[in-house]
Amino acid sequence: MNIEGTFLGGGNEVGRLGILLKCEDCRLLFDYGMTATDPPLYPSPCPPVDLVLLTHSHLDHCGMLPWLTARYDINIVSTGASRDIAMLLIEDSIKIGAAEGYPQPYDSRDAKVAQRRFEEIMFGDTITVGRTHMVARSAGHIPGATMYEIKGDRTTLVTGDLHTLDTRLVAGARPVKCDNLIMESTYSGRNHPSRLKTEYSLLKKIDEVSQRGGTVLIPSFAVGRTQEILLLLRDSKYEFWLDGMGKTVNKIYLRYPEYVRSIRRLRQAVNRTREVRNMRARSRAIKGDIIVTTSGMLDGGPVLSYIDAVRDDPKSAILLTGYQVEGSNGRKLLETGMMEFQGVSERVECEVLKFDFSAHAGHDELLAFAKGCDPEKIVLMHGDQREILAGDLRSEGYEVLLPKNGEKFTL
Repeated sequence: MNIEGTFLGGGNEVGRLGILLKCEDCRLLFDYGMTATDPPLYPSPCPPVDLVLLTHSHLDHCGMLPWLTARYDINIVSTGASRDIAMLLIEDSIKIGAAEGYPQPYDSRDAKVAQRRFEEIMFGDTITVGRTHMVARSAGHIPGATMYEIKGDRTTLVTGDLHTLDTRLVAGARPVKCDNLIMESTYSGRNHPSRLKTEYSLLKKIDEVSQRGGTVLIPSFAVGRTQEILLLLRDSKYEFWLDGMGKTVNKIYLRYPEYVRSIRRLRQAVNRTREVRNMRARSRAIKGDIIVTTSGMLDGGPVLSYIDAVRDDPKSAILLTGYQVEGSNGRKLLETGMMEFQGVSERVECEVLKFDFSAHAGHDELLAFAKGCDPEKIVLMHGDQREILAGDLRSEGYEVLLPKNGEKFTL
């Protein structure tokens, strides 16, 4: 079975992923997302397809699904956790787009149509379109994240975003023997520090800030990262508060225990967490030990009011836990010690540190995963430094393709 593929987005870049695969008797689309830059970036328009397969619920993979279902009579396959989180993020992106004055590619009515088009699957399930069969596999990364194994006389594995190490929240992905591998390469050329050492460093810094009488702010992505941090804080002696969308994401993940490494520990962490539900609680939280809040890149949400409250206090600290994209408030803070408050650039005097809690496989882990799959051909996607990983894979004897967005490739 020959497969002809095209990246509508996310091929030679991180974000706005859309993978169009033309199989023997069907056309499949894997993901269709947007990059939440200013202004947002969208993939190329998608032609009619037979089925959409969603790997996971981050906006750069799911954000344009309502555009599709508003135009075509198609269904979207995903885990229940990915569906529920995707719809939460899509509705939020509509609100943000309206507030920022961006042209809207779809509206809330389109989002409701998309929600009705989901077909729920679980890991191990087989999806059939014509004579093409696909098996859902765990991709690690975040709860519900899925790889798809396309079966036939030749097997093709599409990873979506991938993490191969066990974290507190999810078990890592395992290699799947295949003939062709379409794999993300976000961290090509870069490795992550030891997760245990990173966790220890964060907890040690929290101790230090607490002993000097400061408040710890932990800006955190609502999906995945917030839950990882709460699991880390679960056994600490500190009072920790949670504000922002992470509260809703917690409730969703607790409904899907099959995608969480230990639902008991997650439930304990959530039960220990003090939730900020009103302004009175927000003023109490700022007097507490630790506040975990969105947004993870400091571009909006409750985090701005908390930073405003502590920015002149050198005893307090902002502990960033995620990648700060170029142009974000978080990147500006790291590089200049300044950030935007309501359009005005202000200096932040409290301590600022970054900790690597990435949910993506690093360079060496991607290399090991690919070797474990042992394919004949590898297509690298979702990376702006793909050539580094490609070089290491080619030196191991693999044929590696690096198609740009819009370029056809054949498997």
